[in-house]
Amino acid sequence: MAGLSGIYFLGIETSCDETAAAVFTDELKIFANVVASQTDLHARFGGVVPEVAARAHLQRLLPVIDEALKQAGIGLEQVGCVAVLNMPGLVGALLVGVSAAKALALALDVPLVSANHIEAHIYACRLAAGRDIFPCVGLVVSGGHTSLFHCRSALAFELLGTTIDDAAGEAFDKVSNILGLGFPGGPAVERAAQTGNPRAYDFPRSFLHDERLDFSFSGIKTAVLYAVHGQGATQGGPPLTEQQRADLAASFQQAVIDVLVGKARQALERTGLGRLALGGGVAANSKLRQELAGMTHELNAELYVPTPGLCTDNAAMAAITVEKWRSGQFAPLDLDAVPTLKL
Repeated sequence: MAGLSGIYFLGIETSCDETAAAVFTDELKIFANVVASQTDLHARFGGVVPEVAARAHLQRLLPVIDEALKQAGIGLEQVGCVAVLNMPGLVGALLVGVSAAKALALALDVPLVSANHIEAHIYACRLAAGRDIFPCVGLVVSGGHTSLFHCRSALAFELLGTTIDDAAGEAFDKVSNILGLGFPGGPAVERAAQTGNPRAYDFPRSFLHDERLDFSFSGIKTAVLYAVHGQGATQGGPPLTEQQRADLAASFQQAVIDVLVGKARQALERTGLGRLALGGGVAANSKLRQELAGMTHELNAELYVPTPGLCTDNAAMAAITVEKWRSGQFAPLDLDAVPTLKL
């Protein structure tokens, strides 16, 4: 329905372990962005357990939607469109959000619009910038994905390269576990690295000098494991000192960042574009932001990075569906959850 600020959209996101709902308008004004984290539920496992995530979404989604509507100051009857991120992600988790979105759209008799979670991470840069950023090179760095895109428009993405094994965020989680730093790994490793020497260990930088724009972070994870436990990785040896742990964290982080920055530079040079948009949970890493800023400055290119609240999984980035709504690209009520990346 129309309000003083345009059409109100209710956005829903449940692709992994964040239960999220947001209220925004067709003018891209965000009135609420509520996220219920499941970090405490998964911490003892050292990673996200799909079944636990899906059950938690079932318990939390309706209260999260209610809170988003309350913060926005509107009633459910004022929602004019339901938006949901239905791909990619954990299929059980996605199904919770998709089922709720379809039920709400049907009950309210309003359009349903869906979008790709990964593309939405790039669109978060559009929200933060407050203006059009396309065309651009998009770099998504998260727990489940590390990919480069040629973003010709908000709805036209061409995949340039992706990880062939672990995503960068997944590598952060696994290395954090190896070093005993806790979960989630990204913030824990970044904190430990602050007092470490990033050149103390010479970890591999896979594909850094290759022409391909793909990534691989499995090797560096194994290299950290061997550095801690020896080539046999037998969990033996003396415990790490705090300085050793900091040096390992800093050296690992630097190697990952070197690859991300190097591949982003290659993508900018290859496409001839002058804009780089960074999205995903690892985009919150201050060292990565700093080095990407330096690289884009050297190339006389623009760097777009979301605010911290828009980096991690959230429902405000479902505002990418406004672009589809404007062009009449509505989703059917038999919309399905799609766990794999499709553009």
